[in-house]
Amino acid sequence: MVGQGEMYVVPKGVEHKPYAEREVKLLLIEPRGVLNTGDQAGKRTAMNDVWI
Repeated sequence: MVGQGEMYVVPKGVEHKPYAEREVKLLLIEPRGVLNTGDQAGKRTAMNDVWI
């Protein structure tokens, strides 16, 4: 579990699925071109590649 003020880096190549039992504020940083739904496209897939 990641606590308040902590950060976790998922090693490259490791499949992950962020999950929380209650509402959280999360900053997810991924390389450009990565689909927000992993390797499966669907109605929740964001088709934009916004650079912030």
